[in-house]
Amino acid sequence: MMEIVMSGLFRKAFSAAVILAALLLPAVSQAADLSMSAMTVTKSAGGSEEYSISVQVLILMTMLTFLPSIIIMMTSFTRIIVVLGILRQAIGLQQSPSNQILVGIALFLTFFIMSPVLDEMNTTALQPYLNDQITSKEAFEKAQEPLRKFMLQQTRVKDLNSFMEYAGEKADTPEQVPLKVLIPAFMVSELKTAFQMGFMLFLPFLVIDLVTASILMAMGMMMLSPALISLPFKLMLFVLVDGWSLLIGTLVSSFGIGTGG
Repeated sequence: MMEIVMSGLFRKAFSAAVILAALLLPAVSQAADLSMSAMTVTKSAGGSEEYSISVQVLILMTMLTFLPSIIIMMTSFTRIIVVLGILRQAIGLQQSPSNQILVGIALFLTFFIMSPVLDEMNTTALQPYLNDQITSKEAFEKAQEPLRKFMLQQTRVKDLNSFMEYAGEKADTPEQVPLKVLIPAFMVSELKTAFQMGFMLFLPFLVIDLVTASILMAMGMMMLSPALISLPFKLMLFVLVDGWSLLIGTLVSSFGIGTGG
C-alpha cells in the first residue's frame, strides 16, 4: 500500500515538474511553438561532422534549475515550512526535528494540498499535449490557469494592489493580473499568513516559559535556565493536545482543503 501511495506522489511530482518548468518560458512559447530538435548535425567542407545544441533546449535546461524556486514561490510550501520552523523555535528545540525532516514534511504536505491543482493541470494541459491534441503554447496557457486560480485565492487584495502599483500595471479583473505581479504578491501574502499562524502558535509556549521563569525566580533559582526546565512541560503539552494533528489539520484547512473551500 505504501509503495502505491509513494508511486502516485512521485508521478504527480514529475508531472508538476514538467508543467511548472514550462511556465518559466512564456516569452519563448509566445514567440514560436516549442517543437524543437535537441541536437543538430552539420557536415563541414572537409567531411567532418559538427554538433550544435538548440538554443531553446539550453534555455529549457537552464530554466529547470529554477524548479526548486518555483515550488517555493508558487505553491503552499512557503507557509508550511515557515510555520514548522516557528513551531520548533517556540518549543525550544534547536535541532529536532531536523531541517531535513521539516522540509520533507512540508514537501509532501505541499503535494497533498496542491493535488487538485496538479490534477487539473495534468488533465487540461499535460495529457492533451502528450497526446498531440494541443500545441505547447496552448498547453502552457492552460497549465497557468489552475495555478493562477490557486494563487489568487491565497493572495490578499491589498498585496495584489500594492504590487500592481509598483509595476505600473492596470487590470480590470484579478484574472488579468500578470504572473510577474501575482507571484511576488502571493509570496508576501503567504509570509504574512505564516507569521500570523506562528504568533498564535507561539503564545501557549510563551506562557509556559513565563510561568516557569516566575516560579524559578520565586524559589531563588535564578542561576537555573528557565528554558531547560520548561522544555519537558512544553513537549508534554504539545503531545497531550495532539499537537501534530492539530497543526497539520490547521495548515491544510487554511488552504480550503477539507472545508468545502
